Amino acid sequence: MSLKERISEDMKAAMRAKETAKLGAIRLLMAAMKQKEVDERVTLDDTAIIAIADKLIKQRRDSVAQYEAAKREDLAEIERAEIAVLAAYMPAALSDTEIDAAVAAAISQTGASGPADMGKLMGVLKPQLAGRADMTAVSAKVKAALAK
Repeated sequence: MSLKERISEDMKAAMRAKETAKLGAIRLLMAAMKQKEVDERVTLDDTAIIAIADKLIKQRRDSVAQYEAAKREDLAEIERAEIAVLAAYMPAALSDTEIDAAVAAAISQTGASGPADMGKLMGVLKPQLAGRADMTAVSAKVKAALAK
């Protein structure tokens, strides 16, 4: 079953179970997927759907931070619930050691030696790790590895 079909089945199940919070988050994801399909006139594959879900999760995390700063814990909790629903469609996250190994492999593959090569290195790592690792953490690890 493709990721798109799984999301659709989960939406139907949430409707039947009358889980309004879960249903709202899934509808948000479905709307973003449909928007991308219509705008670009393409049929989304699992990789593109994961990228959309990752983008939505990032937006929710930003919202949580802003709500917490404004002392609106009620709204932050709603966003956290949406993050939990969207995270179910993401692939398993990589551990720190797996990320370090990928960074080391990319450094040896590209021959990167200093901070000036960070863009080249991130260009190699992003397709490999997108959706499976927080790219800001990967960027920090690359920066630390190139500083050595």
